[in-house]
Amino acid sequence: MPRRVESTIRVGARDIFLTEAVSEGGATRPAAMVLLHGGGPGATGASNYVRNIDVLAAAGYRVLVPDMPGYGRSSKELDQSDPFGDLAIFVRGLLDALDVERAHLVGNSYGGAAALRLALDRPDRVEKLVLMGPGGIGSTRRPPTKGLSALLGYYGGDGPSRAKLDSFIRGQLVFDASSVPDELIDLRYRASVDPEVVANPPLRRPSGRGALRTLWRMDFTRDRARVARCEVPTLVVWGTHDKVNRPAGGPWLARTMPDCDLHLFARTGHWAQYEQAHRFNRLLLDWLDGGAA
Repeated sequence: MPRRVESTIRVGARDIFLTEAVSEGGATRPAAMVLLHGGGPGATGASNYVRNIDVLAAAGYRVLVPDMPGYGRSSKELDQSDPFGDLAIFVRGLLDALDVERAHLVGNSYGGAAALRLALDRPDRVEKLVLMGPGGIGSTRRPPTKGLSALLGYYGGDGPSRAKLDSFIRGQLVFDASSVPDELIDLRYRASVDPEVVANPPLRRPSGRGALRTLWRMDFTRDRARVARCEVPTLVVWGTHDKVNRPAGGPWLARTMPDCDLHLFARTGHWAQYEQAHRFNRLLLDWLDGGAA
């Protein structure tokens, strides 16, 4: 079994909780892998990638799994005027703190948006890019999906509750509700009601002065020229039944990015890496082996 080490490291002005996994014999791949989790209530790195971390570490990768700013045991501060930009700065700072020059970035949803933004801002820091149902692809072109509305509304109305979280995860995030055990719901719920998070939810609708500018910054289709210039080798993975981020974002990325492969999983929702764990892990490792550093 791979070894896991948990630590808290200083990244800029933030304390970041990090899970690091490597095989018993140590990493054999030259490029580290960073797994960036989604933005749903109670999300953490380890819970989002519970079915992937050990497999990827056993394949020889140094696997770095942070709780992103605003989540888990990491600092809760986030620049709400440009969330994806701030997350990209965080990822770059994490690599600096760990003395990692370039890494494979694997991002789900919110984490996918963070990974893509870093690839646009600093492609020299990204070896390869893997995006699972990333956020920000056409998000200002159509009204929010039912799943995204449920996500953004979790802390509104009567406030957070286990029933509301259960309905969101089993009803909106996955294709097969029975695939999510009660223990995962309980874990996510406890994290979602941290008083600091309730007071300052990390993922919310932009509001007030500058809201429109923020929304446009969070939609990569509004920055098509830069996306089209991004030559980082990219794999986009999407579930055909994703209720949070529309699967149409996958073909747009594949058409727009110069070196982008697209894989769609049938009977799969927003959590491809969880719902199709065995197939996803194999796809990811095979794709990275196709010329990976």
